[in-house]
Formats: sequence, C-alpha cells, structure tokens
Amino acid sequence: MDVSDVITRGKVTIREQPLLAIAVLAAVLLTLDLLARLAGIEVPIAGGLTFGGDPLSMGRLSGLVWNGIIVGLIFGLAGIGLSMTYSILNFANFSHGDLVTTGAFTGWGAALLVAGWGIGDLGHLLLVRPGSGASPNEIGASIVQAPLSILIGVIIAALATVAVAVIIDRIVYKPMRDRGGIPLLIASIGAALALRYILQFVYGGQTRGVTSTQDVNTEIAGFSVNMHELTLVIVAISLMLAMHFMLQRTKLGKAMRAMADNKDLALVTGIPTERVVTATWVLGGALAGVAGYLYVLERGTIEFNIGWFLLLFIFAAVILGGIGSIYGAIAGGFVIGFVHEVSLIWISSDFNAAAAFLIMILVLLYRPQGIFGGVTTA
Repeated sequence: MDVSDVITRGKVTIREQPLLAIAVLAAVLLTLDLLARLAGIEVPIAGGLTFGGDPLSMGRLSGLVWNGIIVGLIFGLAGIGLSMTYSILNFANFSHGDLVTTGAFTGWGAALLVAGWGIGDLGHLLLVRPGSGASPNEIGASIVQAPLSILIGVIIAALATVAVAVIIDRIVYKPMRDRGGIPLLIASIGAALALRYILQFVYGGQTRGVTSTQDVNTEIAGFSVNMHELTLVIVAISLMLAMHFMLQRTKLGKAMRAMADNKDLALVTGIPTERVVTATWVLGGALAGVAGYLYVLERGTIEFNIGWFLLLFIFAAVILGGIGSIYGAIAGGFVIGFVHEVSLIWISSDFNAAAAFLIMILVLLYRPQGIFGGVTTA
C-alpha cells in the first residue's frame, strides 16, 4: 500500500500525525490550566511556565459559557439560511450578512414605533432613531416594558427580510440561475454591497442604542437573568425546532431535501423546483432577519454593517458544520460561539475571533467534510 492509497482511504497520514498530536497536547494543557485557575492554585512547570496564573471563578466561567451559547445561537440561526442556499441553489450567498442587517433595522423600526408611539417623533422611531429624540429608556423598547413591540419586531424583521430576499432573487439571481455557482457568487457580492449602502442611505451610518436597559435583569429562582438573552434563547431554539419539523415531517421539507440531493432527479419526478427555490429564500431570509433582530436585542446597539461583521463567523459555522446541512450549521455555530467567548480566559478580546477560526481550521484538517458532512439539508 503506497501513500496515495492511505490518502484516498481517508486515514491519518504521516504528515497529519504531528498536527494531531499538537492539537491533542494543546487541548490537554488548556484543560489543566483551566482546572488550576478554577482551583485558585498555581502549578509551576519547567522553564518558569505555570498552570493557573490569574484565578478564575466558576461564576465567570459559567458567564462565558452562557455567552458562548447566546452567540452560537445567533451564528447557527443565521447559518441555516446560508446553508440552505448553498445546498439547494449551489452557490455561496455573500449578501446573506446584509439580509441579517435588513432584519435588524426593519424589525427595530417597527418595535420602536410601537413602543414609542406618542413619545417620540414617528420618523425618528421608524428609522431607528437616526437623529435626536427620545432616549431608549424613555421609549422603553424591552421585553419587560413593551413585550408586544418586541414580538411585532420579530414578525416584521422576518417579513421584511423575506421580501428583500425574494426581490433580489427575482432581479439578480433568477436570470443567472443556469450559469453556475461562480457567476452567482460574484453577483451576490454586488447585491451585498448595493443592499448595505441602501441601508446606510436610509437609516444612516452612525451606531446607536435601541433597547431599554431598565428592569431587563430580573431574579428567577435566586438567579439574575437577563430577559433579552432569555428571549433570544427561546425564540432561536423554537425556530430551529420548527425548521427540523418542517424538513422531516412536511412535503415541502421532503421536496427541499430531494432537490438538495439531486436537482435533476427532483425535476424529473415532478417536484416543483421553482417553488422550492422560492421557499428557500422565504425560510432563509426569515431566519436571517430574525437572527439580526435578536442580535441587536441582546447587544442593545445597531449599525448598518453588523451583518457584514457577522458574515465571516456565519460562514465559519456553516463550513465547520458541513456545507449544506442545517444541523451542521447549528452545531458549527455553537462551536464557533463557544470558542469565541471561552477563549477570553486565555487571550484578549482582540484575538478571540482568530481563536474561533483557528479551531475551524484544526477541525477541517481532520474532517474536511465538516461535523455533519454531506451536501444535504437534513
């Protein structure tokens, strides 16, 4: 058996063994250091190095893990639509990040309009406070003070983003659908830039606060709970479960899985492929818009390029999970989010994004197809 046989059979090659050993050693050392920090002890090692160092409380560790779950839910929820677009339409949609931004602005425009009716200028509220006017606390847009406005914002974020996604498909992608993935990818970059600067023109380029901070933290069973974060978790998990049910139990879900598996065969068997494509944009756009809206709900501030900043993490989650799998997108989102936050134990916030991408690279070195490998929506 020569080297090529080993490579084609997917076994670990001699070149990969040192990398695997380094990855395992790094994981062991980080685990020992984490245990030493939690125990509040410092264990000397050769060469002046130590395990432990700055003590780490269990409260801070649990806070970082919780933040990782929050961030992972955002990446996973937004990644579902990106993964569906790739598996069914066979191209990487670079405008997906700006669909996230679209949901954030349209949803919060509606939420502020409802919460601040009679308090602030309607134009400033609908355009997410581009100028002077009532402060976020005066408007009171929070799940505690104005739960109806937050719910309406979720619905409007989904509907508005769906409308924008379908319009872009009809104008840009549909005429190019038979030209291959590369022309569509390039077109998506142009669509992303156009949409981003339309949003900047309409809503302005400044960063601004949108959510009220009054009474957002509350005590539940003796624990301090941020109600905005809890709302994000409930909505995101509910939507993920709904997507699972749709894919596995409905005719549309079966049609989408069939088209992702073999588009030509799906067309021959009578599956209405154009309807499936439209459904892909509707579902993917809705989830992207809600993800952007929930991200701002948890973060408290909004700006015109938040989707662009999130796009690389969303792509990383989709690639890590396995391109084309919505379950992979969710799993990859959790991994990227967890590493992004928990790595703050050892490195500064300036480098935690690099740590998330490094984990993605290490995983793909040994599982190139991703966690849920295979081009499929199931």
